[in-house]
Amino acid sequence: MAEFDTNSRSSSDGEASFHGSTNLSSSRPPLVDSSNVGNGPISSASDEPSNQAFNDVLQSEIGITTLLGRLKQSIASARDFASFLKKRSALEEEHAQGLKKLCRSSHDTARRPESRQGSYAQNFDEVTQIHDRMADNGVQFAFSLHQMHEDLSELAIEKERGRKQWKQSGFSAEKKAQDAEAAMEKAKSKYESLAEDYERARTGDKQNSRVFGLKGPKSAAQVEEDLLRKVQTADSEYQSRVQIAQSLRQELVTSLRPQAVKALQDQIVECDSGLTLQLQKFASFNEKLLLGNGLCVSPLQDSSGGGAAPRRSLRDVIHRIDNERDLKTYVLGFTSRIGPKHPEIRYERHPTLQSSQPPQPIQTVLQMPKVPTQPYHSQQQQLQTSSALPMPPAPSDAPPAASDTRAATFGPDGQGFDHGFGHLTSHTTPPAHNSFAQSASKPNHSSSQADTSSQPIAIINKSGGLPALKPVFGISLDELFSRDHSAVPMIIHQCLQAVDLYGLDVEGIYRASGTSSHINTLRNIFDHDSMLVDFRNPETFFHDVNSVAGLLKQFLRELPDPLLTAEHYHNFIEAAHIDEDITRRDSLHAIINSLPDPNYATLRALTLHLNRVQEHSSANKMNAGNLAICFGPTLMDTSGAHMPDSGWQVRVVDTILQNTYQIFDED
Repeated sequence: MAEFDTNSRSSSDGEASFHGSTNLSSSRPPLVDSSNVGNGPISSASDEPSNQAFNDVLQSEIGITTLLGRLKQSIASARDFASFLKKRSALEEEHAQGLKKLCRSSHDTARRPESRQGSYAQNFDEVTQIHDRMADNGVQFAFSLHQMHEDLSELAIEKERGRKQWKQSGFSAEKKAQDAEAAMEKAKSKYESLAEDYERARTGDKQNSRVFGLKGPKSAAQVEEDLLRKVQTADSEYQSRVQIAQSLRQELVTSLRPQAVKALQDQIVECDSGLTLQLQKFASFNEKLLLGNGLCVSPLQDSSGGGAAPRRSLRDVIHRIDNERDLKTYVLGFTSRIGPKHPEIRYERHPTLQSSQPPQPIQTVLQMPKVPTQPYHSQQQQLQTSSALPMPPAPSDAPPAASDTRAATFGPDGQGFDHGFGHLTSHTTPPAHNSFAQSASKPNHSSSQADTSSQPIAIINKSGGLPALKPVFGISLDELFSRDHSAVPMIIHQCLQAVDLYGLDVEGIYRASGTSSHINTLRNIFDHDSMLVDFRNPETFFHDVNSVAGLLKQFLRELPDPLLTAEHYHNFIEAAHIDEDITRRDSLHAIINSLPDPNYATLRALTLHLNRVQEHSSANKMNAGNLAICFGPTLMDTSGAHMPDSGWQVRVVDTILQNTYQIFDED
């Protein structure tokens, strides 16, 4: 029987080693006694009847056939387990190599400047080393399994050759004996038939006694003589066939059949023993793999106190990470970068502004009074009364009157953006040549406009609306392209960008509805000026990505002409009726290529984006079919005039999404 020795390198310090030549007899008894392999069944007093029946079957005509079937099962089992070992080896090799690659990349990442250093980096490096040793164990285990696979496959091939050889020789001997017995039976039948004819001729049976020959009818004596001669010849032939059949049968029973049976038994025992040995080695290697990995994670402590430093367990390594010390060390590393201390901030009055009356504290100007509750005309009267009080003369570049300044800052609803500044200035400001008071009392209308452009949402909340300077809703793509010189409208770009950044993993994106107040607010901003919007900051859209998705669908629904255009609507529907997938895709591709440039560019951007959404369908539950249901009528039938075709509209969009990169370039 073939040897199954798997040579592989061994690891030290508690790591597993995998050697196919490991002596397993100390822990497990052998499956088959080598002294009885191939020598037939083991006899005992209690098993005597079963052993007798066993031998009867083997020595019968079905013995060789029975053993051939059993050997075939053994070979099939050996091949199945060899295939299992090969696949398991591949899995272990892939896992081990992947773990080693992960350890290398994690080690390199931990050494980068942007990663945490200190005790974390040192101990995390030791964690990767532990995993690297575990990966080495996995590599050795995979190599051992592969060697076992090769040995077992070689054994199966060898036993298959032996099976074919003994099948041919055993069946050949059986067939010779059967053919001899068949020839004997044929000779016997001929002999008995001639003997009966001779008996009838000799006893004077006249029935059918007239025989015609070439020279005319024969006499009874001539017929009897001819039959006697034939009977004697048949008798000699019959005796010869019996002797041949007896000889072949004797040779088959005493020599050829026992020889084939013993050889097949030996083949079965060898195959089964080899398979069992590989199973025992497989169990042993698994134990060593788990033991080796366990010793890597938690090595045994050497109580003898040897010179080598003991390895720490994974738990001990992680417990040695000191977060407080790492933070302190990191912060202390910036000590040299501390700049000079800033001087103390204090107020210094200029000598030229010295007067008998102390100036109003600065915080008086900064702490603005609440909005007056009296009507606007009463405030005007109060301002006029205040202006009648004695005031120091103002220079020619003094700010305008408080009433004019306030009137200039009023909004359309009669409430100013700078409530109370006129009243506060007319009563509390120092002389007009005080530049600080001038700057505090002046409304600075230009700065108010700057704030309006930088914070559109805050302006909406205060003023209640913005003028539609550059409207986008209800405007055709051609008009937007001619006005803004952008093939893809800015609102499309901003919405797709927001969903790509913050909505790809949101469950039900484009299916769940947003907040209507948020959508209306964002719509007003885009109609005012799309260039003011930057959806990269989630605060801009109230951290409500579903409202952004709803805003995008609302824009597409309000297009005067659908994105896929009314002109090509019937062509799209006809293409959707095509059952063959490739033909339907190519037909839709040709129609899409004929779309106007703004429609094509916008459809391309939207399709590539929706393809990214469906790639995250495991998280957002929105596959191509669900997205097609949401966007089919939106892209093709914004007026709702073709409701019966809604199923075909969904099929058009679904086919486009299923063939995104066949229809559009990714770049």
